[in-house]
Amino acid sequence: MAYENIEALKKEVEAFEITNEATLEQFRQQYLSKKGAIPELMSKIKDIAPEERRNYGAAVNALKQLAEEKWRSHKERLEQLPEAVEPPIDLTLPPLTEPMGGVHPLSIVRRQIVQVLERMGFCQADGPEIEDDFHNFTGLNFPPDHPAREMQDTFFIERNPDILLRTHTSSVQIRVMKNNRPPMRMFSVGRVYRNEAISARAHCIFHQIEGFFIDKAVSFADLKQTLYHFAKELFGKETQIRLRPSYFPFTEPSAELDISCNICKGKGCNICKYSGWVEIGGAGMIHPNVLENCGIDPEEYTGFAFGMGLERITMLKYQIKDLRLFTENDWRFLEQFEGLF
Repeated sequence: MAYENIEALKKEVEAFEITNEATLEQFRQQYLSKKGAIPELMSKIKDIAPEERRNYGAAVNALKQLAEEKWRSHKERLEQLPEAVEPPIDLTLPPLTEPMGGVHPLSIVRRQIVQVLERMGFCQADGPEIEDDFHNFTGLNFPPDHPAREMQDTFFIERNPDILLRTHTSSVQIRVMKNNRPPMRMFSVGRVYRNEAISARAHCIFHQIEGFFIDKAVSFADLKQTLYHFAKELFGKETQIRLRPSYFPFTEPSAELDISCNICKGKGCNICKYSGWVEIGGAGMIHPNVLENCGIDPEEYTGFAFGMGLERITMLKYQIKDLRLFTENDWRFLEQFEGLF
């Protein structure tokens, strides 16, 4: 029976066709590897009767030599074959194009805002996201006991001296005012940071737009007309604005800026909470203390400033109800804005 197995395996080895590298490796695995058929026959020599072991071992060894010679000869033959030549490229075929990505909704609205402000004569400025106490708080007339100076409201990197992640882009306003002389008409856009719990309406990272104008005889009427023109350019010609009294340390007087709801056209809906108005930011006349902190004489110059959240405006323009969608990188959300800009 043992000799019959050897003879049958010999016929298999002789009949096995080796045509390429894959079949060559298959041949080796099937017959010559440690778990192959020939080593398995050799492992059974202990079960053969002592008087037959010599003849059995010789037969298995001859089969092994046959298989090794066949594997070696075909390996040399395949190594000598010329490498396959790829077919020439047909330059008349249309190109294979990768799918184009879309612009993020925040980038779309940011570009629109920058274009509007530049058409109004504002120049763009930028500043660091890691700030010191003066540029982020003291220069902007924040009192020493203001909540924003506490760890639970702001990301402090170092204390005494205080180094922190900026909480608003108003810090850029201080840098520009200290290094330039009026008249100045500037704006800045960038990331800001607040130590807040992330939810559908709040995030620890968001974007803010800050603008200001300083010159002789600048009045609140100039601020109102600037905001009125900005709102119409950004949200449409039918947009109306409303200014409500408010308080900010760096402006006096201060106001909250509302626009007529562009969803219901002022009639009332769930977006505007049925008031007909939605808040987009704050504004006011620059506080005299802020001007003095930057070396500008408040008796000679006046100015106004305004600021708003980029995410807030984007949510209003595209009726987005969850702030977290902007940073989750969900393709189902982002692909809705392809081709808008």
